[in-house]
Amino acid sequence: MRRRHLFSDTAALTGRSLRHVLRSPDTILTTAIMPIGIMVLFVFVLGGALQESSGTGTYVDYQLPGIVLITVATGVSYTSYRLFQDVQGGLFERFRSMPVARSSVLWAHVLTSLVANLVSVALVIGVALLFGFRPGAGVGPWLSVAGIVVVFTLALTWLAVIAGLSARTVDGANAFSYPLIFLPLLSSAFVPTDTMPGPVGWFAEHQPVTPIVDSIRALLDGRGAGSGILVALAW
Repeated sequence: MRRRHLFSDTAALTGRSLRHVLRSPDTILTTAIMPIGIMVLFVFVLGGALQESSGTGTYVDYQLPGIVLITVATGVSYTSYRLFQDVQGGLFERFRSMPVARSSVLWAHVLTSLVANLVSVALVIGVALLFGFRPGAGVGPWLSVAGIVVVFTLALTWLAVIAGLSARTVDGANAFSYPLIFLPLLSSAFVPTDTMPGPVGWFAEHQPVTPIVDSIRALLDGRGAGSGILVALAW
């Protein structure tokens, strides 16, 4: 009964959060706009020079995994903001006086983040297709990519939950996502790590984003990700 109560409460509160997102679709659009802008910059402005160092045929294919991760990192900041608003608005206090499972409030925000971010990622991939993105992956690799993106989104969203609950200001709730957006820029997302200066290349090679990017790129290229996917999932 308690588990059923948790599931029903989570479903009801997730529906509430999703309705808020649907009433403000600009949230999803805003999440997608910045990564698309970065993609335009790297593909059409810097792509010619960077393509030589990446050693790839089509640069948009090379950099899309990093853009996808930036999209997710941008989107989870809204989760932190919405949770902060609920805390400051007294919603949690009202729920404490009602027979509502406490964890369902957090899970509702997490699941809403997952749905909203997957929609944003789909928009970004759609734009990438217009820019010439042509993956060689079949159904299986695409499902693997989707699984990695889902796990990555859930991991970052729970970090957003911590920020939203502990923040004292709106700026504080949003600020935690800035390092997450910056990390892909210091990874193998846009150029191989062996083209970077020593200390920068070492950091890029051993930070969490690089194995995730490399695994997604290998899967989209139709190549097996090998043991790298285990490292990506571990991070």
